[in-house]
Amino acid sequence: MRHLQGRARRALAALATALTWAGLVAGAAGCTADGSGPLGIGGPPGRSPAPEDVIRVTPRDGGTGVRPAERLRVRVPDGRLEKVTATRSQDAQDTPVTGKISADGRSWEPDDKQLALAARYTLDVVAVDGDGRRSARHTTFTTYVPDERFIAYVTPENRSTVGTGMIVSLAFSREIADRAAVQRAVRVTAKPPVEIRPHWFGKNRLDFRPEKYWKPGTKVTIDLDLRDVQGAPGVYGLQHKTVTFTVGRSQVSKVDASAHTMQVRRDGALLATVPITAGAPKTPTYNGKMVVMDMLEVTRMNGGTVGFGGEYDIPDVPHAMRLTDSGTFLHGNYWSPDAPGETNVSHGCVGLRDVKGGGADTPAGWFFDRSLVGDVVEIVHSKDKTVAPDNGLGGWNMAWNQWKAGSVLK
Repeated sequence: MRHLQGRARRALAALATALTWAGLVAGAAGCTADGSGPLGIGGPPGRSPAPEDVIRVTPRDGGTGVRPAERLRVRVPDGRLEKVTATRSQDAQDTPVTGKISADGRSWEPDDKQLALAARYTLDVVAVDGDGRRSARHTTFTTYVPDERFIAYVTPENRSTVGTGMIVSLAFSREIADRAAVQRAVRVTAKPPVEIRPHWFGKNRLDFRPEKYWKPGTKVTIDLDLRDVQGAPGVYGLQHKTVTFTVGRSQVSKVDASAHTMQVRRDGALLATVPITAGAPKTPTYNGKMVVMDMLEVTRMNGGTVGFGGEYDIPDVPHAMRLTDSGTFLHGNYWSPDAPGETNVSHGCVGLRDVKGGGADTPAGWFFDRSLVGDVVEIVHSKDKTVAPDNGLGGWNMAWNQWKAGSVLK
């Protein structure tokens, strides 16, 4: 019996010793945040910092109405960035946002410093903090959606073939206050290369041309990078597009108002001399170089639309080619059949002999079928002033130095 009691006492003493040691270990484990106690026994790792403390992203996560001038940036206070993936969603399209991590690994910025408007940005970032712990962060924000936009109406049409006198003309839907910003966002290039310069006409029109007429076969590209460009306070561009056109053969027609003739030259060679009638003495035709802007098989001409009251209203003018914004046309004339080649009877237009409904074998039909938008019609010896450079595509009437002076960028 005494033997059994001794074994029990020894067992209880051992149990008490084990419990005391366990308590010491437990107490040591709770002494420090990193899990190491004074006895040097490692405990469980401490809590990692929140991702937003390790990875700082601006604009803030969930931000709305972010202005384009606000800076997009990712940085870490210490440690290093491992990977940054950014995407811009705009107009139902997702586009990668490219950028670079700095040499020290502490920050990332996009290549395009300005944020796009009306877009949603998404960023996924992986970084390692100063203690070697990896964190990941996912953030999104949306940018400002402007109430007012502007666009550019482009002349000529995309993928068209035009005459050698074509002038690239951008007509803006709103007046442009910051013309320098808009001009920087438009690029016109040619193959083979040629110097092309811009000229502003007022606050809502920007034209481009070379010093001389284009060479036949030239390929011209118009790049519009107007999207999100602030053209006026609170008014931003909407377009990011490319327009191309090809220059066809050369055709320059010279109208002599006093001789009542038009010489048509193709690639420098005389193709034909056609009888014409020009503006009557009280309503003479403008002098100067004009460019065919539009070609209509038939159109109505009403004097009331161009300041002549009710002097004429012809519902079916055939083979009409617009030369100016103010209403100068070169067209078929069937109501004054004896005038072409003999006398000037029009209200400022140039008339070629034609028949009602338009005839293919008439002088007007012949010329219409051999013409392109962009062809040059030059009028001389008329008793009127030279057409204004901004009346239609009349920029060829401006000296090259004067034309270049119309740029707002040096």
